[in-house]
Amino acid sequence: MKTVKVNSIRSNTDHDYAIASAVIAALCCCGYAHAQTPASSAQAWPVKPIRVLVGAPPGGTSDILVRLIGAKLTESWGQQVISDSRPGANGNIAVEILVRSAPDGHTLMLMDIGNLSISPSMYTKLPFDIIRDIAPICTVTYSPYLLTTHPSVPVKTVAELIALAKKNPGKLNVPVGLGSAIHMSTLEMQQRVGTKWVYVPTKGGQNSVFSVMTGDGDFLLMGVVQTWVHVKSGKLKLIAVSSEQREPNFANVPTIAETPGLEGYSAGSWQGIIGPAKLSSDIVNKTYNEVKRIIALPDVAEKLTSLGSRPQVKTPQEMGKWLASEKEKWAKVVKESGYKVE
Repeated sequence: MKTVKVNSIRSNTDHDYAIASAVIAALCCCGYAHAQTPASSAQAWPVKPIRVLVGAPPGGTSDILVRLIGAKLTESWGQQVISDSRPGANGNIAVEILVRSAPDGHTLMLMDIGNLSISPSMYTKLPFDIIRDIAPICTVTYSPYLLTTHPSVPVKTVAELIALAKKNPGKLNVPVGLGSAIHMSTLEMQQRVGTKWVYVPTKGGQNSVFSVMTGDGDFLLMGVVQTWVHVKSGKLKLIAVSSEQREPNFANVPTIAETPGLEGYSAGSWQGIIGPAKLSSDIVNKTYNEVKRIIALPDVAEKLTSLGSRPQVKTPQEMGKWLASEKEKWAKVVKESGYKVE
């Protein structure tokens, strides 16, 4: 009897142990699977169309880049990449939508990040922090601004434009989006040479270009994409480029920096991709690596060159440092100018 009893107890114990072992194993497997979830979800991403916000009207540099790069991303990821223009406040309206979106990688933004670095100093009530609330992903391209005038403005060089402005203080007007990178770049030039011209607010780059083409505006700095076609048609007169050194595409066009008093001057459009702050590093890196690959493709590089842009793909870390340093740089220009946007 005892033997039977002992055997029975041992049998039950062995059975219980087997069940316990199975449960523990199952829990361990579940724990392992859970630990792998972030990486697995990043590998599976995207699982639906990706909306890329653009903080300017359709047809500008950012919109064109979204459509160009987005077509390639759609091919490689199998999900449609859609450009979603939300113009206003130098891109800040679109940025606010971005930072309030779910950090799942299905809402991103491509913009002139020069505007982003200026906003903290220019806007008194900014509803986001560009360091705390944004995940830098990568820069994409750099393109210089073209300094152009209406053909009737009697100048051929930057020095002549400055002389005309000094002779007629407050008479020349510049159509710009107030608080934009272009506004601040023009203002920096003004501060350095001591001129007085008037800034006329517009709702976007295309409106600024149209203003000068029609003669309502006298001159402007603007991206190559928006202006070069009108320079070729004779509706705008090209005076200089804003890069520190001459651009290969405009080898015969002097730089603003060649003008006495403006040595070392450099400005331009840095287009970059950002996401909301809590976007996973896996998605950030996956996007960075894919964009870097696409930008290096011969057909994309050729298209960028035709638009007057140069590939400039900074890593997420490099882009974050660049934003912080640019924020500090423009804070000084804004402080000196006294400009603020409510």
